[in-house]
Amino acid sequence: MSAPYSAMNAGRTCAALLLIGTPAVQTLAASEPLEEVTVTATSLEDTVPQQLARYGTRVESLSADVIDKGGFYDVSQALQQLAQGIYVAPLAGAFDYVQLSFQGSRTGDALWLIDGVRINNRLYNTTTPIDTIPSHMLERIEMLEGGQGLFFGTQSVAGAINMVTKSFSQERDARVGVGLDTNDGQHVNGYYRDSFGDHQIVLYGSSDEADGFAPFRDSDFQPSATDRERGYDVQTFGGKYGYQVTEALRLSAFYQHTDAELERPNPKFIASASNERDEDIVSAKLDYTPGDTFSLYLKGYYHDWDSLYNEVDNESSGPEVVSDKEFWGFEDYGLNVLTKVATGGPLEYFLGYDFQRYTGQDDVLLIARQTESVHAPFAQVRTSSAWSEKVMLAAGVRYNSPDNGEDATVWNVSGQWNITPELFVRGTVGTSFRLPDAYELFAVDPCCEIGNPNLEPEEGENLNVSIGGRQEFGDTRFNWELIGFARNVTNLIDIVFDPVRDVDTFGNLDDEVKVRGVEAVAGFAIGDAWNLQGSYTYNDSKADGNDQQLQDIPRSQIKVSLDYDSKQLPFGASLSANRLGDIYRDLGIGRQEYGHYIVVDMNARYYFGADRKHRVGVRLENAFDEEYATRVRQTTPDSGGAPYAYWFVGTPQTWHVSYDYSF
Repeated sequence: MSAPYSAMNAGRTCAALLLIGTPAVQTLAASEPLEEVTVTATSLEDTVPQQLARYGTRVESLSADVIDKGGFYDVSQALQQLAQGIYVAPLAGAFDYVQLSFQGSRTGDALWLIDGVRINNRLYNTTTPIDTIPSHMLERIEMLEGGQGLFFGTQSVAGAINMVTKSFSQERDARVGVGLDTNDGQHVNGYYRDSFGDHQIVLYGSSDEADGFAPFRDSDFQPSATDRERGYDVQTFGGKYGYQVTEALRLSAFYQHTDAELERPNPKFIASASNERDEDIVSAKLDYTPGDTFSLYLKGYYHDWDSLYNEVDNESSGPEVVSDKEFWGFEDYGLNVLTKVATGGPLEYFLGYDFQRYTGQDDVLLIARQTESVHAPFAQVRTSSAWSEKVMLAAGVRYNSPDNGEDATVWNVSGQWNITPELFVRGTVGTSFRLPDAYELFAVDPCCEIGNPNLEPEEGENLNVSIGGRQEFGDTRFNWELIGFARNVTNLIDIVFDPVRDVDTFGNLDDEVKVRGVEAVAGFAIGDAWNLQGSYTYNDSKADGNDQQLQDIPRSQIKVSLDYDSKQLPFGASLSANRLGDIYRDLGIGRQEYGHYIVVDMNARYYFGADRKHRVGVRLENAFDEEYATRVRQTTPDSGGAPYAYWFVGTPQTWHVSYDYSF
């Protein structure tokens, strides 16, 4: 499990340039994107990202079709190659924690959701929650840029990433797939969805397992480490049920279960180490829309995340059990209410209430079992088309009251002006926040840090502005956008020394982190077959009194993607490239540089049978076998002596073969 993130580690952050997305990435804007995103959602909650996009928030949508055609079976690897503006580095391949930077942010400054249910780890805010999320269960991934505290609450300081599972369908749609890879991996997945009168169902499941690859360089392993491959075994199934009670009233429910064993090797001592995961996500929702003037949704949710940690070390006297199914986990449950009132006048009104309650403990790093509740009313007012067809404005405020720590109030103002059908400008300005995690509040391990229940939330100030457009030249379509962003984060939570108790604890610092950056995105579509898009970002992130880039945050990134898929021919192919610029980490032995790499993926697919129901795919991951570090840490040799830096390495060159049948 990852340790808490130290907010003040050296840093510097300022400005960025161009981005050029991927064929999978579509911008949701009032001016049409390269390809329109088909939204089948009927819920007021489900359409929040699309509505925010109309009022100035920049939202990217990564479609399941492109993820699937690219041969990705793991969300983190799809985001690594295809999600523009976001740096994602899986720690040691598929189904693992990731290091993330969203427009120059720290890993813990982004909120993760599944169907609108927050899934961030309540114990450690930098332990990312996507190590058990397969991609085959998804309809799309929505990425909202900038502070999103108004509707989504804590931790959405730099943005929010909503993974939308398979949506309901009016007609039967089903598929099964199998795959193999050269890391001794086997993959099976499938889904089924249909409608029966007023009833709709969605079922999906997947099994992904692999022996894996060596997560460290050969030179980094010590003789005492005998577990030298990082494997995984992830079993996921889920479903949805919808019932249209009346024309105005709809009920729906969602359930997802995951069982997983995720190995946690180390370059030293480890004979075996793993997390055994048991996770359940449940939600039930009521949508009521009696007419054009009023809408209401009410949702209850429950997220149970349990891990049992196991570790056996190689000692001089023989194998020694260090941890035997030691528990760490949390329960997160709550209630969301949102209403919309539109009287046909120049303004529309949104009122909401968000209740969150969570309980967690850790018997490994020792977090006392505690329960925390947060109450959060919020409101937003928007202009309607009766006021203007071209200019759309919105403003809102949210008040968050937790049991422990201080209250937080955030606000947001956004707008978009569609100057012509080919040109628009948009922007958002506001504040956001991150509540302390359970470790920062309730840690009780005398070996390490003691929690501080009186912590105040971290606070963020955000500005995102952009200009963009779309042009058509015959059968060629071109879209572009230039984006500037700025973020200040204050009240930073970090480790401080308490001289009264003579212990390390957590406190709010007076220091400030500043992020300044720009992106540029562009894309081409030629006919119905060719798509070329790419992106370049550059940011400068720094802390007060330090002129160095914040560690573990890349200064620049380029992503380029090319896809060919014609309905007239039985084959398709794609290529994606991800180039990372400067990135470093300060260790006790000095500054360690670990950026400057290019990861290239290639994919080819062949369709056959009636209506292209059969598909065979081949993917070459890391085509040029680039050896690169996803994270850098330090340890000492078995025999003692000077410490050295070791790498977590990215996935080496790997072949994937798959077969899918649609019916």
